[in-house]
Amino acid sequence: MTPSPTLSEIWIYPIKSLGGIALKEAVAEVRGLRYDRRWMLVDDTGRFVTQREIPTMALLGTAIEPPYLSVFWKSKPSENVQIPLEIEASEFPKLRVEIWGDKCPARVLSNEINQWFSHHLGQNLRLVYMPNTTRRRADGRYAPPGHHVSFADGFPYLIIGQASLDDLNTRLAQALPMNRFRPNFVFTGGQPFEEDTWEQFSINLQPFQGVKPCARCTITTTDQDTAARAAEPLKTLATFRKFGNRILFGQNVVWLGMEESLVRVGDLIQPAK
Repeated sequence: MTPSPTLSEIWIYPIKSLGGIALKEAVAEVRGLRYDRRWMLVDDTGRFVTQREIPTMALLGTAIEPPYLSVFWKSKPSENVQIPLEIEASEFPKLRVEIWGDKCPARVLSNEINQWFSHHLGQNLRLVYMPNTTRRRADGRYAPPGHHVSFADGFPYLIIGQASLDDLNTRLAQALPMNRFRPNFVFTGGQPFEEDTWEQFSINLQPFQGVKPCARCTITTTDQDTAARAAEPLKTLATFRKFGNRILFGQNVVWLGMEESLVRVGDLIQPAK
């Protein structure tokens, strides 16, 4: 008998496209897990930037050290900058930012913080924050009405089964870690790619809904420890996970709950009855 799916990893990525943080528990909210992708780097025009354009963003780690969010070079943690974890939006200037065609209001952080990122990543950048008053809609072609998202690409959550990665790794010359795919939730148990078919399910009685398999991009080909790029895993995924012109791996998810609540590593994942 196949073991029941169990939540095995929880990840947040406070600043879009920078290193993630593994958690034992996290608060589920409508935009995503608390602190997940509430900050983002933008260029001079206010357009978002990611590892697609700047692979070395992978080399910047993040840590939550209240009252700050710390950002540091993974190879040299002493090279770091401290960002206020709780932002009083009225204290920072507004900027209308663009992400995948969406335009929404954000707040620009201090010049000192912006200069740190600009210096270390080699181009003019500004760090922006999404306040609670911003309402960026999740992709309405797939998500139910009324759902919002942080600075994540299109949906608040991403879930991947460990069995799916294990299956992929049997096809690769060199196995890859889960961090290539930047999930929020990883689960053990179940069959490879079972998450493709998930509709409504719960984690610790918190209701979620799978809305759309995740189309993958070049970030998956970026080594998160070195920023080096190669053909894999997209080359191999294209041989058995290509649907139309998209390569799919993982399931995008929205939260259907009404009150914020904890999810924890070890929680059972149960299909809706």
